[in-house]
Amino acid sequence: MPPRPYSSPPTRAVLAALQAQYPAHTYGYDLSKATGLKSGTLYPLLQRLHEQGYLDAEWQDSPHPGKPPRHIYRLTARGLDLARERQNEVARPTRVTKAKGALT
Repeated sequence: MPPRPYSSPPTRAVLAALQAQYPAHTYGYDLSKATGLKSGTLYPLLQRLHEQGYLDAEWQDSPHPGKPPRHIYRLTARGLDLARERQNEVARPTRVTKAKGALT
């Protein structure tokens, strides 16, 4: 089993957007609009999540003649668990206290 991906803000944003659409498939363009992420950040992140088994990705023909097929994405069961886990991490307040000059 691959390690859990790092919980960067872009990763959490993509997982949250995919979770909001679950079980429907979502286009990368729609994820970009929902998250505000540019393609140079979004598509490598989607590729990593797919390679790690958190996303299903498949090609879908364009409904517009002459347009190329596009990838559509959906969380796998493991991906849905990860999205919920990351959502709970963000929802939990963290407490930072200062003791003897160090943060704990």
